[in-house]
Amino acid sequence: KLSSQLWYHQKLEREARICRLLKHPNIVRLHDSISEEGFHYLVFDLVTGGELFEDIVAREYYSEADASHCIHQILESVNHIHQHDIVHRDLKPENLLLASKCKGAAVKLADFGLAIEVQGEQQAWFGFAGTPGYLSPEVLRKDPYGKPVDIWACGVILYILLVGYPPFWDEDQHKLYQQIKAGAYDFPSPEWDTVTPEAKNLINQMLTINPAKRITADQALKHPWVCQRSTVASMMHRQETVECLRKFNARRKLKGAILTTMLVSRNFSGKFSLFPYLPWFCFV
Repeated sequence: KLSSQLWYHQKLEREARICRLLKHPNIVRLHDSISEEGFHYLVFDLVTGGELFEDIVAREYYSEADASHCIHQILESVNHIHQHDIVHRDLKPENLLLASKCKGAAVKLADFGLAIEVQGEQQAWFGFAGTPGYLSPEVLRKDPYGKPVDIWACGVILYILLVGYPPFWDEDQHKLYQQIKAGAYDFPSPEWDTVTPEAKNLINQMLTINPAKRITADQALKHPWVCQRSTVASMMHRQETVECLRKFNARRKLKGAILTTMLVSRNFSGKFSLFPYLPWFCFV
């Protein structure tokens, strides 16, 4: 138990050290790190807007151009952390928050609990960490990896932003991983028929199996669909996307609730306590 407590303390220290390096309008900012009577507290920005994906389904109007604006902000945050040689490793909807409930509030990247520090473009095996549907092929192959894993996750997120469901999906986790490793996704009709070729092109460059050929955050920010969205991205309301995204949100919330119930049940059974024994990666 003592070693687990030490491990958890070191994990929080690493997260605090990483967060101190990051100061960007699209990243939840760390204000303080406090150790007191054996407890460790991280004090972050108060963000009150909730999750980005939950906000989208509550909107009366949502277009491809809106999706472009969202991924633009996400890429800005990823580019910032990569410039500071940080890899997030757990980019997913749950970690994309809104600064406030005001219309047009900034998207904020949160939760650096799995983040690691790397040396430039270093590729190494840093361990298996992340959330199943957003894991990159190189992580699943247990190959050396680095910053490109975050871009792969951005590609998955962008795909969902455009049609409301993920590019890789199977109830069987082994089959899901096989899909990801093969890069087996497509743009099925009719929902993708109304998405511009430029948007599909960016997804293809993000979901490139070979990490060495995958687009970088800086390059993605210069992609026409991102930097020229007013003239390139469609302004048509995507009602079907909103409806699919609402179902997607419900499914992932249910999975999260089931995982939490399992952990709390184990906690009360006395087999182990919820903290600090939580694994350092959680599959939700």
